[in-house]
Amino acid sequence: MHRSSKTLCCAALAIAFVAAPGCAPYTPLPLDRVPPLAPALTVLPETPLGLAQVTALALERDPDVRAVRARHGLADAQLLQSGILPNPMLNGAVLPLLSGIGTVPAWSIGISQDIKALVTYRAKRRAAEYAARQVYADVLWQEWQVAGQARQLAVDLIAGERSRPLLMEAFDLLQRRSTVLQQALAAGNATLVTAAPTQVALQAARASVQALDQRQLSLRHQLNALLGLTPDAVVPLATVIDLPPLDMTAIRASLDTLADRRPDLLALRLGYASQDATLRVAILSQFPDLVLGGAGSSDNSKVINGGPNVTVGLPIFDRNQGNIAIATATRAQLHAEYAARLATATGQVGATLAEMEQLQAQLTVVRRDLPAARLAAQRAAGAFGASNLDERSYVDLVTNRFAKEQEVMTMERALLDRQVALLTLIGAGLPAVDTLPGAVK
Repeated sequence: MHRSSKTLCCAALAIAFVAAPGCAPYTPLPLDRVPPLAPALTVLPETPLGLAQVTALALERDPDVRAVRARHGLADAQLLQSGILPNPMLNGAVLPLLSGIGTVPAWSIGISQDIKALVTYRAKRRAAEYAARQVYADVLWQEWQVAGQARQLAVDLIAGERSRPLLMEAFDLLQRRSTVLQQALAAGNATLVTAAPTQVALQAARASVQALDQRQLSLRHQLNALLGLTPDAVVPLATVIDLPPLDMTAIRASLDTLADRRPDLLALRLGYASQDATLRVAILSQFPDLVLGGAGSSDNSKVINGGPNVTVGLPIFDRNQGNIAIATATRAQLHAEYAARLATATGQVGATLAEMEQLQAQLTVVRRDLPAARLAAQRAAGAFGASNLDERSYVDLVTNRFAKEQEVMTMERALLDRQVALLTLIGAGLPAVDTLPGAVK
């Protein structure tokens, strides 16, 4: 082989060996065949968990949160990719002499670089940075949702356990009356008309207890799933619902800054900023394609040529007007989506506050009526024991007392549900957006 051909081959091999050490190796990542669910908590297994502990464990152990957090790595990888310029292109050829008057093989070698990538580099980098921060904000919003769900489940479970003794008290009382009436019916000392009210009330009390037990079991299964536990795992919960205090006046006053504290709103703002930068990329991409380089060659008669070369795209048909139109329309869409989400978020907080005020007013009235219902049931028991009250009236007064008690507990639970929802909407007790890397305000 001619010396020039050898030189060209050696240069290509040298470049290949230089690039090889920088190549990433393949590492297998097999999928799990066993569900990653624990049979029990290994942290504080014997200590009843408060709401804050349940929330922290859900953020730490929830399989869906772990999966969503994997998006951090993808966002960082995409940000890394946006900062890498295209490689220069090296081309060469060796043309052995096959016939003719030449005396040596011909060869050529050249190198070129796409200059247009430098024009759009900063705008692309900025768009990728905003997109990466948007992913972090989206993940934080998902964490808020999981934390709120865990707090809601814990509150409902604790409230359910508190209401069960009252339901069992009503059921046991009616069960005793039903047993007495069944014996009286068998002895002919009572009629179906007399026993019917007690039987109806007993069935209703049993249905209430069973419905509560079914709901509690379903809630426990949901909480176990959030904590990454098997359905039959036991999670001890405290008996006190220790929710953070709420200042409704302060919450209303801070609605103007809600967009700075909600991760979903921040994510939309970052997405809009990323799309705005993408529009700038599309506008800058109107710059014609430009490739600069240099080349050298030798023909079969040892005549050597060399010098720069330029490749310029002629923007006659495609001036990137399609991509500009798409980027402009997408930015307008994101602008409308942000405005809609901001209105919805503010409206949800205001509506929840109004519902809480209504429930508090109604609860005050029901609580005021409760002592009278208790007193009536107590007097009915005494009068019935002295044979001064018939069976139907006694059952009506007793069940009315339990109905009032359940009404109070139902409204208290509804108020707690609104409070938990409001805490999630404003992020009370949850990771703040200030913890995000480089969040745009």
